[in-house]
Amino acid sequence: MQARKYLNNCFLLLIPILVWNLVLTPYLPVSFSPDTFWNEIPNWIFYTENTLRIIVMAMPAVMVLSLKTESQKLGFGCYLSGMVLYFLSWLPLILFPNSTWSLSIFGFMAPAYTPIIWLTGIGLIGTSSFLNIRNLTPIYISLSFLFVIVHAIHAFVVYQRLQDPV
Repeated sequence: MQARKYLNNCFLLLIPILVWNLVLTPYLPVSFSPDTFWNEIPNWIFYTENTLRIIVMAMPAVMVLSLKTESQKLGFGCYLSGMVLYFLSWLPLILFPNSTWSLSIFGFMAPAYTPIIWLTGIGLIGTSSFLNIRNLTPIYISLSFLFVIVHAIHAFVVYQRLQDPV
């Protein structure tokens, strides 16, 4: 019964996101393929983004999934709405890759900046940890903001490169 306590963690909230990414990434335009998206990205972006990605995706595994407090319930609403917006940000890119939206900087970068909403939701939900981590919510949300900023910079670099091919 003790092991069950540890299974009730916020990593469960990442599963729909990870499944979405795994299933639909191959349908994104070629500009999002690893060969294009990661081609000649500066080392500082590569290492910072991937380090923060690992931390932001691993931390929920030690965050208790609970919806008891008002802020946790608010966090769940934030998570759900953020997840829907994130999923919706992919659809024009897949279904209408040559649309004005998909070719705009805001449309192209939407999958990079919309995760801040569902990540903030996870931070508000997972206010306690199986480990003794003080200030868990502000730490997680801050790390999430840093990740999204670097991820968005990465997407911006790719977008700029596509606008000005050498």
